[in-house]
Amino acid sequence: MKKLSSILAAGVLCLAASRLMAADAKDYQVTGPVLEVTPSYVVVQKGEEKWQISTNKETKGIADAKVGEKVTIYYKMVASEIEAKPAKVDKPAKAEKPAKTEKKS
Repeated sequence: MKKLSSILAAGVLCLAASRLMAADAKDYQVTGPVLEVTPSYVVVQKGEEKWQISTNKETKGIADAKVGEKVTIYYKMVASEIEAKPAKVDKPAKAEKPAKTEKKS
């Protein structure tokens, strides 16, 4: 019975750890008046900046967003492509040559 309890406890811990590692992207939000609405994005004004947020068929409330209304958009950042470049390797500094000294005769 103790073995079964230990195995179950270990399984639960592994499951919990794997769920933490596969956590969803962080949620963000932006609030401001709507400047433009299209089937693929919404533009809102936040201070001096214009924020264009992409939408898709699963986006809830897109039909309710009207130009001029104040809205809060909830979104996640998702990478569309990652381009890796080799790290820059710094060359070691050259050792300075000792200064030449003149021999006096």
